[in-house]
Amino acid sequence: MFKVQRIYDFEPMENDCAVFVDRLYPRGVNKEKFAHCLWLKDVCPSHELRRFYHENPQENYGEFVLRYQLELGNELPQKGLIMLKRLEKEHPQVILLTAVKDVRHSHIPVLLKALAAIVEFL
Repeated sequence: MFKVQRIYDFEPMENDCAVFVDRLYPRGVNKEKFAHCLWLKDVCPSHELRRFYHENPQENYGEFVLRYQLELGNELPQKGLIMLKRLEKEHPQVILLTAVKDVRHSHIPVLLKALAAIVEFL
């Protein structure tokens, strides 16, 4: 099962499986906290797509979602998605960490949908 949490609220526990799924290092997060996370950039939107979205988030969100879905179909993101699915099998809960303020209007819902739809050949 995947759980989403902002990294600023994350308090690492010994058996947590936490994966940071943003492209940029989170401002103000110390390295000690971050050391408890796997940083998986391969499943994050590209720099170009991030810039496009942040130009006008309200207007660009629909197009952002479509473009991000296409990006997730590429080879590296697919490998990242498979890695996340494997972690889900190995751990009772995988915490997807993000620094975004508005999680509902970010890449996270698209990522969760892709993870729910992925068919594994493990």
